[in-house]
Amino acid sequence: MALPINIENLLTGETVEWDRIEFKKGWNPEDVMHTICAFANDINNWGAGYIFIGIEEKDGMPLLPPLGLQLNQFDGIQKELVNIANQISPYYCPVTQPYKIDGKDVLIIWVPGGDNRPYKCPVKFGTKDSKRRYYVRRNSVTKQANHQEEQLLLEMAKKVPFDDRVNHNATIDDLNFGLIRGFLEEVKSDLRTEAIKMPLKDLAVQMHIATGPAEALFPLNVGLLFFNEAPHKFFRGAVTEFIIYSDNSGKSFTEKKFSGPIHLQMRDVLEYFKTNVLKEKVSKSSHKAQATRVVNFPFDAVEEAVANAFYHRSYENESPIEINIWPDKLEILSFPGPLPPVTKEMLKERRIVARTYRNRRVGDFFKELKLTEGRASGFPTIYDSMERNGSPNPIFKTDDNFEYFLFVMPINPLFITKDITEREKMILSFCLSPQKRSEILEHIGLKTQHANYVRNILPLIDRDLLEFTIPQNLTSPRQEYVTTEAGRNFIK
Repeated sequence: MALPINIENLLTGETVEWDRIEFKKGWNPEDVMHTICAFANDINNWGAGYIFIGIEEKDGMPLLPPLGLQLNQFDGIQKELVNIANQISPYYCPVTQPYKIDGKDVLIIWVPGGDNRPYKCPVKFGTKDSKRRYYVRRNSVTKQANHQEEQLLLEMAKKVPFDDRVNHNATIDDLNFGLIRGFLEEVKSDLRTEAIKMPLKDLAVQMHIATGPAEALFPLNVGLLFFNEAPHKFFRGAVTEFIIYSDNSGKSFTEKKFSGPIHLQMRDVLEYFKTNVLKEKVSKSSHKAQATRVVNFPFDAVEEAVANAFYHRSYENESPIEINIWPDKLEILSFPGPLPPVTKEMLKERRIVARTYRNRRVGDFFKELKLTEGRASGFPTIYDSMERNGSPNPIFKTDDNFEYFLFVMPINPLFITKDITEREKMILSFCLSPQKRSEILEHIGLKTQHANYVRNILPLIDRDLLEFTIPQNLTSPRQEYVTTEAGRNFIK
């Protein structure tokens, strides 16, 4: 049975954090039982964990090529896995798949977060009188849960994440076979070849996007979000409203609404942004001879912010994602706000490490599609991209009750249209023919001082309204200043 994930990407840590992967040199049923129990408890709402049997590790990283297992070991391991499933309480059975990696046979155990957590298992494998304990993952380590973690598990048991719940208002036929096949092809999952001949029900169960007895199989919410052509019919808020305002009054605007499978919807939103909003400008600075290319809103930062909105919003909430483009900023509004332990103060920091996720399965699919990384890299990516573009820092907001999350990206200053002052108009009119610095300052009634030059002439150069007559030698004694074509337009 192939897994719905690209194994090569899994081994390189591209799609799943190392904390969610455990490598074991050989078969140890007791260790495997504890790790399965910990991944099933999913205390961080990661969604799933993966255990590789037959691959040695060093400092949490796989040592390749793998040592592998002997083929005659697999039957015995499968039998012991059945025993492990029976020892975990409530009963939990993971998904297993033999794979050949670099010519060696290994066993991969896929452990999705359980629907009936918390799970306990014996401290000692195969011992009837052994004490039973809860196990959890902390970073890349499996450990017995302490009292605080036990309480957290019991509290989490009251609510399975919304994207991982059964949807009783839909049927298995609401899942689109073509969309599922397209996903498997894109991520290059080994399951894509088997899926051609599989019935939809079997494929949905294997991908863990449907559950229940064979006679009453229902899709999970995550399956409908990704593999239904109109998920907004089941989740009213699963749409995006994109509004471009002509001015700051809010009265003149164009509006477009996006719907459809959320990963395709996100891509449509970003493509629409590229086509209708993204603009480039060549900036000339008095301090550099070389021109600099900047954009109004750096795409890398916008892409990360949009992905965060799709990943971290609540699909129970009926409010759509709102993207507003104003003359001086871009805003992305989603509902609700961040989960604890994130606070309003933490939103001012450059990096936020959140270990609890609202949509554990949505995140898994996004990572497989390379739409998000999920390694606390979102904020740094946004900050770095905006700094490289010469844009002001982003702003992240929420209220005291964490009812919303607002991302604000100020526009690059070179794209802000300013009216010129009377003094600036005097300078530009005077410089329709080249003039020296001293002549310009005298013309507007100021002394020939460097401070007056910085306050009155330099800003016009930075705005590309005034330019040097000898740009290759800025300190030339014959240097003069002349109004640019853009400056002439401003005068008109």
